[in-house]
Amino acid sequence: MSKIGNPVLDSTLSALKRASKSSGAAVWLDASRYLSGSRSRKPTVNVGKIDRVAGKDSVILVPGKVLGSGALSHPIVVGAYSYTATARKKIVEAGGEALTIPKFLERFPSGAGVTLIGG
Repeated sequence: MSKIGNPVLDSTLSALKRASKSSGAAVWLDASRYLSGSRSRKPTVNVGKIDRVAGKDSVILVPGKVLGSGALSHPIVVGAYSYTATARKKIVEAGGEALTIPKFLERFPSGAGVTLIGG
């Protein structure tokens, strides 16, 4: 029986915890703590906030949902549990990448240079 009841969320939490143990990076454990909380406690971050906080070619992790409000003026790589269609479109149009957390973990297994936003 799964812990949360959502198989996608359960597998994402397991992957984050495994990555934390293998790399020793605290960012993965912190992200898993945010995702394992209640729905109302999961962060939601607008593209505009990501633009203000992140510099060009930054690597950002959002342990929740990315919303499409605001504009993105430079390319960044964003990993998140979910995206609105508008947010994904704005990230890609700015020359960035919108990755799911499992794909993000494959790309940045050590956690080096990853910034956690929304947590």
